Amino acid sequence: MSDAYQGASYGEYIIGFGQRPAVIVVDFQTAFTDPKYPIGGFKHIHDARDETAKLLDVARRYGVPVASCFTGYWSDQDMPYWKIGAVREQFFLDHDSMAMDEKILDAKYDYVFPKSAPSIFFNTPLTTFLTKHSVDTVIVTGCTTSGCVRASTIDSFSHGYRTMIPESCVGDADEGPHNDNLRDVGRRYADVTTRGDVEAYFEDVSIKNA
Repeated sequence: MSDAYQGASYGEYIIGFGQRPAVIVVDFQTAFTDPKYPIGGFKHIHDARDETAKLLDVARRYGVPVASCFTGYWSDQDMPYWKIGAVREQFFLDHDSMAMDEKILDAKYDYVFPKSAPSIFFNTPLTTFLTKHSVDTVIVTGCTTSGCVRASTIDSFSHGYRTMIPESCVGDADEGPHNDNLRDVGRRYADVTTRGDVEAYFEDVSIKNA
């Protein structure tokens, strides 16, 4: 954090974990994780998917709710004005790239739904799901850090959730935007943490809520 932000009190407080967590998984669909697709070849995103898969194994073991989304549209009539060619050409609900990555998905456990905007919260059933489970702490994972992860982080903050981002569980096309955006949301809206710390929290909170 630069001295200019630090001197103006940015990042002065730590939010901390609450008592009822949920993991949200943003856009780990094959469009982003399978190299056969135009935007599916980024190693940083693949690494984040693998880290998230490990986190989800622990979350499910301790009964932590998991909500996963993918971005897709019925036709170009309901698609926003994306500037990304691959999105305009392939992000339709009947396209193979809409499938959730198999390393991420547990179809019998996870709540999975489509979204139509960058944020997992925007016009989706997510808040109803989180309310049903009395969630106060949202763990943000997925891609991309500078796009849909950032938008979802801001909306999580705006809805009043304690918002946590395990750094290795979010990814981008390039580490520069990834680092820049984590640094920025970390000084404003969320705690940027580690997968290990989140997993330890899941164990601790499961004991307290038992």
